[in-house]
Amino acid sequence: MESHKKVLGILFIVVASLQIVIMSFLAMLFTTIFTFAMRKAEAPDAEVLELIMNVARYVPAFVIIFLSLPTMIAGIGLLAKQKWAMIFALIMGCLKLFSFPFGTALGIYTIWVYSEDQRLSKANSPQR
Repeated sequence: MESHKKVLGILFIVVASLQIVIMSFLAMLFTTIFTFAMRKAEAPDAEVLELIMNVARYVPAFVIIFLSLPTMIAGIGLLAKQKWAMIFALIMGCLKLFSFPFGTALGIYTIWVYSEDQRLSKANSPQR
């Protein structure tokens, strides 16, 4: 089971790293596009564009802070064999289920690893 936890930790770190890179790229792309659009916009349109730009600028940061960094922390915890890491990875894996198709696969694998780990730990615990 330890090898599955190690693989899961590596997958969490890779997914989080890719998500950080993609979201950073999207933030730069949004900023560039909206900067050019603001130059060409008239006064009433500029106000709407500014509102949209402010929202679009913070969406990638929100994803990085609330999804990518906790996923990376869970992966590092799994690799460091911390007790809390498996439950935290389960929570992050359940959140990843909505990210089709790779996040869904990662979420299902996380749930499977957690359930097998719990099954094996109950089988190895002494009976009363």
